[in-house]
This record gives sequence, C-alpha cells and structure tokens, in this order.
Amino acid sequence: MKNKQNDVILFDGVCNLCNGAVTFIIKRDRKNHFRFAALESDIATLYLKKHKINPNEIDSIVLIRGERAYTKASAALRIAQKMSGLWPLLYVFAIFPKFISNAIYDYIARNRYKWFGKQESCMIPTEELRDKFLHK
Repeated sequence: MKNKQNDVILFDGVCNLCNGAVTFIIKRDRKNHFRFAALESDIATLYLKKHKINPNEIDSIVLIRGERAYTKASAALRIAQKMSGLWPLLYVFAIFPKFISNAIYDYIARNRYKWFGKQESCMIPTEELRDKFLHK
C-alpha cells in the first residue's frame, strides 16, 4: 500500500462528475504522477483506515500524498498543483480560509448526483489506463 512516487486519488466511482474529473486529471497528468482508486474499492478502504478517515464522512475525493491525506478543497487544489498547463495557478486559492473553500466544495459535492448524474457501477478503466488504477 505504500506509494512513495505517486499521489493516490480516491474518488467516488459512481459519480459522473468525479469520473469526469478523473479523466480530466489523467489528460493533464503528463508526468504520470497520479494513481486512482474508487472510494468503493478495498484498496481505498485500506487508505481511509490508515489515515483515520471515516468513509461515511467523505464521499467525493481524497488525495493521499506520502504519509498525508487531504480532503475536499485541499485535495482538489493540491491535485491542480501537479497538473500540466496553467492548472497549478489554482493553488493560489489555498489562501482562502478552509471554511470558505470547503463550504463551496461541500455545496457542489452535495448536489453532484442531481446535477451530473450517477452510474450503476464504478468506472472501468480502458486497457491503456489500467496501470493508473490501483486494485487489490
């Protein structure tokens, strides 16, 4: 489970917005920095347990970077930091207090199924992307 070179993104595998975000990140991950696992997977359960994150309180995204775990807006901004193009500039929003950025994040997360829909099962990566997804 230890992953020194790659950050791990845990995402809601049935959420259309989350799956779209994963695809978006993969296209901008030119340095092959990220690995992915659905929150519903066994490996995600291990990461959540290791970092003492209650799976009932997290429902959209978790970033595991080294020995630290980030959630909500903190995770999203740190992910943007590692993407190609101008996306790292978004990290400037980290100056906002967490209660503001997380309130915006929570509002979107609460409404993501209503606005973007939901799938019956988790995303299945294509053969060419399979090595980016962790499974156990």
